[in-house]
Amino acid sequence: MFEKIVVGLDGSEPSDRAMRVACELAGKFGSKIILVHTPQPQTVAFALGATMAYHAVTTMPTEVEVKQAADKIVNAGKAIAADKGIEVAETHIDRGDPAEQIVKCAESAGADLIITGRRGLGNLQALVQGSTTQRIGKLSNCSCLSVV
Repeated sequence: MFEKIVVGLDGSEPSDRAMRVACELAGKFGSKIILVHTPQPQTVAFALGATMAYHAVTTMPTEVEVKQAADKIVNAGKAIAADKGIEVAETHIDRGDPAEQIVKCAESAGADLIITGRRGLGNLQALVQGSTTQRIGKLSNCSCLSVV
């Protein structure tokens, strides 16, 4: 039913739940899982153990911090898959708008399904413009699953 599943990760608990759902589906359908992470300042801060006073609120993270955070988030997704006995086929870490990058990856991979957490680490902008998950649903040509 689902040959390729793209999972958008941001390091949040809803993102982790989305990964677990993707693994369950991959186990049932023999699907390949493709992870996508698009580093954003708030995900970098969160992945590096941010508190409300973290300096990323006032300064941009360094390239080293971005890479460390992205690796941590992707590795956490791979660990969830490994715990479920599922192998991750591909990982993508791309800069830009998360919704656009996730949809672009899904289209280029020929994915049947995109899975994301319903409410991740989005910011105030998401309250005004809509969440990444909502935008994915509008932009995508494949099925989308939003995990609460």
